[in-house]
This record gives sequence, structure tokens and C-alpha cells, in this order.
Amino acid sequence: MRLIFKAVFAAAFACAATAATAQETAQSAPASPPAASPPPATAPAAVNPRGPVPYTSLQRPQRPRPASRPAAAAAPAAVAATVATAATAAPGAPLTAAAALPAAPSGARLAPGETIPAAELEAYVDGVVRSAMARDHIAGVTVSVVQNGQVVLKKGYGLASLSPARKVDPDQTLFRIGSISKTFTWIALMNEVEAGRIRQDAPVNLYLPERLQIRDQGFRTPVRVINLMDHSPGFEDRALGHLFERNFDRVRPMADYLRQERPRRVRAPGSASAYSNYGAALAGQAVSYVAGKPFERLIEERILLPARMNNTSFREPHPPKAGIPGAIPERLGENISEGYRWTPGGYVARPFEYISQVAPAGSASSTAADMARYMQLLLNGGTLDGAVIYGPGAAKAFNTPIRKTAPGINGWRHGFVEYALPGGRVGFGHSGGTLSFLSNMVVIPDLNLGVFISTNTDTGGDLAIGLAGNVVQQFYVAPEAFPRKGSRALVERGGDFAGYYVGSRRAYRGLEGMVGLMIGGASVSVTPDGYLLVTSNGKTKRFVPQGDLSEGRFISATGADHLAFAIDGGRAHSFQNAGGDQTYERTGFWKRPGVLAGAAILVGLAALATIGGLFLRNRRDFRETAIQRQASLLQTTQAVLWLTALALFGAWAASAADIANVMYRWPGATLIIASACVLVAAALTLGGLILMPAIWRGGRRVDSWTALRKGAFTFTALLYGVFTVLLGLWGALTPWSG
Repeated sequence: MRLIFKAVFAAAFACAATAATAQETAQSAPASPPAASPPPATAPAAVNPRGPVPYTSLQRPQRPRPASRPAAAAAPAAVAATVATAATAAPGAPLTAAAALPAAPSGARLAPGETIPAAELEAYVDGVVRSAMARDHIAGVTVSVVQNGQVVLKKGYGLASLSPARKVDPDQTLFRIGSISKTFTWIALMNEVEAGRIRQDAPVNLYLPERLQIRDQGFRTPVRVINLMDHSPGFEDRALGHLFERNFDRVRPMADYLRQERPRRVRAPGSASAYSNYGAALAGQAVSYVAGKPFERLIEERILLPARMNNTSFREPHPPKAGIPGAIPERLGENISEGYRWTPGGYVARPFEYISQVAPAGSASSTAADMARYMQLLLNGGTLDGAVIYGPGAAKAFNTPIRKTAPGINGWRHGFVEYALPGGRVGFGHSGGTLSFLSNMVVIPDLNLGVFISTNTDTGGDLAIGLAGNVVQQFYVAPEAFPRKGSRALVERGGDFAGYYVGSRRAYRGLEGMVGLMIGGASVSVTPDGYLLVTSNGKTKRFVPQGDLSEGRFISATGADHLAFAIDGGRAHSFQNAGGDQTYERTGFWKRPGVLAGAAILVGLAALATIGGLFLRNRRDFRETAIQRQASLLQTTQAVLWLTALALFGAWAASAADIANVMYRWPGATLIIASACVLVAAALTLGGLILMPAIWRGGRRVDSWTALRKGAFTFTALLYGVFTVLLGLWGALTPWSG
């Protein structure tokens, strides 16, 4: 949904952005030494392309390892030696590992028990972040990395505000962390489960006030608490016009929002996961209702204060308002980063995004330093500096997937995302996205490692999502040769996978349903050289089979991303990408955006021909019966309506280049009028089809249309009819549904 604009002077602005990154603040790790020139190439020609070229000048030589000592016995000693070294080192000094360590995987830089040297980590992250900031035009970034109980890296890059200029400070600058907020909600929920006040297998309605309880809507199975934690309550996903607000006057109390924006149930609970912000907000409301406290205060008292996360808050800056939680403390509000959108003209500051109406799903703001403490809390099983934030039952739940997923596909660990990482490693955490801020937090228990990153520009998604995997790949995975080779067997069975698939995380009716179909699909095709291409949101990725084709598993040709197809009778009917947040289901040709666009072009041309005919016909062509005269007037009116509707849809699509315009102005007068024109034109289409037999009967030959004009009317009426049915299937005939 986010578009990155390129312009001739983008390079000049990228230079300015790169210069801004020189004003960084580094806290816990020393500045890295300048990288030396790389040595002559002796490695394979094609290496892992994730991130920039490794900092070989900082790479340590392989240490000799005692042959007589088993690797398994060395691991405890390695960890103990590492901790001892860290305890005696000066503050901020690089962490070093003891000599006796488990053998690293063949070709990997480090073994699992080894801590990443701070200087090497900083040099690598600097390269990745600075490169992305220049390439993707990101104004500011904040990063923290923890490992083995230490903050290995904590750093700010670029600017939190352009006017006046304010540098990103990892200790003081708050970034909006979006859906990472949900992890606090799941901790609060699991605390209630451990206390026996909430049961995971019980209907969530037991823990909600009556006015917020979920209605049956034709489904007999109730939505249970556990369904909210793996995003399988069966809700459609609606967001436009209400999930974010820029005008505080429109912000509603959470209970009012949940009652007024209740989504439809479109599938049985527990049948499939489809990400739901509403479900997470409902979980937070249930916790608040059971505890008898406002959600924001509950999180402060039970998580933030005991964990000493003093620069984190679910509150937002605003004037007092009845029913709305109190504002964020002034000292924190002043340090919240601005959010930006990149345009050909430069960075454009966006207004503050109010999310308190769904606070449990996304309203938190935090610093890199506080998120470092949070990751240590997660890696420590719920304890931090002697404070117990959650118990062993919750700790076990956060390490236990609710349902099994295909290898390489993210799952759900009682609300936390289970991440499939390079080298077969597994982590858990959550990503987060608002209109301007893109963030990610991943902890990897077997490496005792945690990585947090947040960006303040709408182009920062690739950097945020990829950093944790890049760090693991760089230090703990042996280099691989890319691209992977295509498959001849895939070419032979390409038809079993090729097609158009629509995601399950979308609205299912009305104008928002139409938008969901436009942007929520994925086109799958197979190339002659044996690669599977998946195109979605303007991006195309290449995959190759992983194992037997009948298993439906694929891996990226140039990385570690996975796909998993569900196959029935030898033919794929759905697939999940690595994110695992929804299922893409095979659909008919009529739901392809290209089919709709092609039909719209034909209708536009037919309408123009109808209007042009009024001025180009000769005197003979104006001879007509009374019925034909009415049919001509009807079709001319239709032509005007179709052209008006298409022009308005085009204007709306142009404004939708900035997703904020869609979110804040939904549905807007332009789209409503366009849909109304379509609805009236569709009604007139029915009249044209009814009149079609009569215009062929005509009157006497000299007083009737020519056969050519009758044929043109028939073709146009049928075309309008087909287009009307197509628009009905897409949800465009309901202007009241916005």
C-alpha cells in the first residue's frame, strides 16, 4: 500500500539524508574503526546478498579449537566465560568470548555460544542502516541489540525532526512501535490466565461487557480467548477511516470504538489465521474489564513500571477529553519523533497518528533503550533486575506455537509471532507499522540475542523487517551461493501453481472490500527456466521448490523467505508466505484487477463512442422509432454516468498514492459520487437490456436505425451489463457502505 516515488533530484536529496546520518548518537558500544579495503577476492563469486558487503577488515581469524574436547561440553563453559568477561570489562567495552567454544557451523562466523563483538556488530549495522537510509530515503532510525544479558548496540541514526533539526537519541527519542504494542497486551492477558481469572479455552464474551460481546452472525462456535491470540477469530479486517485518526476530535473511547466498528465474521473461529487489529483490541478490553482498570494504567502498573521502562507509554499527546485516557507525560511527548513520507519533493511531515481507540493493538511509543530492556525481559523468561513481570506459565506459552505451520512460515506463540530465521533458527517477537513508522523486534533464545529497530519514514519497511535476519545471517550462518537454480519439474507442473490468489486479511463487502481486492492479491506464474514468480503490491519475488513439488514448499531464489502451498488433487488452492498472517486463496479470473481494468477501458471507449456518435451521425442515422429514441437517450445518459464514474475513480486512485489520504478521508466524496454514478448507470443498464429486443423490431425500414447502429447498441448494452455484474462482485455498487 505504500508507494516509493523516484525523481531526477532524488539522488541529491539522498545525499542530504546521508549527511544527516553522520549526526548519530552511539551509547553502549564504541565507534567502529574505519573499514579497510577488502582483500583480493578469493571467495565464491556469488555470496549472500542480504545487506552490504561484510566488514572483512574486522573479521577475526578462526581460532584453533581443542580436538579432544567435545563441542557439547564446551557450551556451558563458553557462556560462563562470556559473562565473566562482560562483568570485568569497562563500560561500553566490546564483549569477547572465551577460547573454548562450540564449533561454529561450517563456514559460519560465530558459534551459537559466542557473543557478537560489539565493534563488528556496530560496523555491520552501520553499513546496513546507512545504505538503506540513502537508498530508501529514511529520515531517522533507532536500533538496539542485546545479547547474553548485555546491551551490545544502542544507536540512533539521522533525524527525529527536520524542522527544527533534532537528532535521534536512542535513550530519549520515542518512536511509534505500532503492533509491537500487542505483545504487551498478550503479556497482560497471560498474567490474567496465570492468575486464574481468564481461561484460554473459554468464550471471550465471558470477559466482556454485554454491549461489546461478539454476536453469532450465523456461526455456532463462539470466539474463544485463544482465537484472539493466534488471530483466528474469523473477523474480516476493516481499517479505512477509523483505525488511525489525525483529528483528535474524532478519537473515541475504546469501548465505543469496539461497539461501533464491530467487523463481520467471515469464517469459523480457529479455522485459519488472518491478522486482526480488532481482535487484539478486544483482548485488551477483556483484560481491562476483568482487572477493573483502564488498559493504559494496567500496562503501566504491571509491566512498564516494574521493568523500569520509563520512556515507554501507550498514552498520546492530546488535550483532556471525557472517556479518553490521560495524555502522555509532557517530557515524553516532547521527545516523540515526527513521522515522514518521502515524495519526489523531499520529506513531508505527517500529522500525529492517534491510535488510542485501539490502544492494545498499536498505540505504544518507546525508545531503543527501553526496548532493549524489554527484549532482555523476554529472553529472561519474564524477569528483569529481580522484578517478575510474568510467570513460568506465560513464559512457556510464549515459547509454544498454538498451531503447527509449514517449515519457514511464521506461526503464533500465544500472540507473539514465531519467526523463521536464516540457518533454520527460530525466534519470536512482533513487527509494527503505522502510516509512517515501521518497526520490528525479534528475540532468538538459542542465541540469547534480541534485535529491535524502528524507522520514522514510510519507506523504512524493508530495513525494519530485514535487519534481525540479516544479523543472524551475517554472524551465525555460513555463506550461501545465490541465486538458487530453477526446477525443470516446476516448468512441467507450472499450471498446478500458476494463477491469481486473494489474501484473507481484507474487508469482504462494500467499497473497502473493493479496495481489498485491488491491493490484496498475488499473481503466481512460472518462468521457462523453472522459477516461481509471486507478484504482490508491485513487487515480484522469485522462488524455487524446496523438496518434492507435491509438498508445495518453496524457498526464495536469493534469500531465506519461504512459501507453502496447500495442494488438493495435485493442484494448489491456497498458499501462505513467510509472514503467516493470512492465507492467499486461489480465485476466479473476475477478481483479477487486470480484468476489471480491461473492462473499464472497454466501457470507457464504448461511452466515448456513444457521445461521439451524437456529433458524427449523418441525417439517415437520426431516423428512429419512439422506442429507439428512448433507448438512445438512455444509452447517452449511461455513457455520461460511466465516464463520470471512471474519471472520479481515477482521481481517487491518484490521491490514494499516499495511503494517509485513504485512511483519513475514507471514503470521501469522490469515491461515494463515483459509486453512486455506477449504481445509477447499472440500473439504466437493466433498462437497456429490456429495450434491446424492441429496438431490433423497429418500425418501417425507413423510420428505423440501421443494422449497424442496432448492433452497436446491442454490443454496448451487453458490455455495460457484464461490467455491472463485475462491479457488483467487486462491491462497487454500494456507495452507502463506505
